[in-house]
Amino acid sequence: MAEQALWTRARLGHGGPPLDLLTANFRRHTYAPHAHDEYTIGVCVGGSEVIDYRGGHIRTGPGTIVVLDPGEMHTGGPGNATDGYAYRALYAEPSLLTDGVLGGLPYFREPLLEDPELAAALRLAHTELSVCPDPLEAESRMPWLLTALARRHSTARHCTDLVPGASTIALTVRDRLADELTAPPTLASLAADLGLSRYQLLRAFRTTMGIPPYAWLAQYRVTRARALLAAGLRPAEVAGLVGFADQAHLTRWFRRVLGVTPAAYRNSVQDAP
Repeated sequence: MAEQALWTRARLGHGGPPLDLLTANFRRHTYAPHAHDEYTIGVCVGGSEVIDYRGGHIRTGPGTIVVLDPGEMHTGGPGNATDGYAYRALYAEPSLLTDGVLGGLPYFREPLLEDPELAAALRLAHTELSVCPDPLEAESRMPWLLTALARRHSTARHCTDLVPGASTIALTVRDRLADELTAPPTLASLAADLGLSRYQLLRAFRTTMGIPPYAWLAQYRVTRARALLAAGLRPAEVAGLVGFADQAHLTRWFRRVLGVTPAAYRNSVQDAP
């Protein structure tokens, strides 16, 4: 395992606040005592790390989640002399964990969590946002997962999941995203316009549409891209015209939705009689 730490900064919505993501692979590195202003949320993906925290020791293993509350001192280092440790971490502003709960800032009495489903979802979101930190995707996925984390494992109480008029809310959001597909508004601004919290907006949209806002917009962009490719435009041109970050971003979603690359689709429809 090589000594490596890679940072990626995602934005929660276009022009929104930052969310830092860390991909760490260490054999010998030991952190000095330090604290963060944000919640530190990590998923161990290999080896074992020992963290000094609250006067005791936390030992991670693959698949475990660690949550360190803001302002709390901690260290970190290899759990043994041979295996090293690897993890994926994100540094979340406290407000990201309060949207769907009551009672102020969530407090995590137990910093080491066993929750395989949530660990897998956090790891997947971290991996995909590190490759392509799309602002709408970050804002659709991370607050949702962090609310689940706070609800399942902190002292916070749940707020109601009932969102009156959910279908109308979802259709309003859908239309705004379709109208502004190259620079979509933030979910926070849409929620404020509708008198909702961002979590309420996300719940209304997912309940009605079956998928989160970023996934709906990506599929809508693919539909628009098909028409442009059929008209003869090249994938590199089409990506920007429909709002994807680049050709690779277009290709990833085009394959997810249609099973082929944009170039293969263009060649197929151009060669057809």
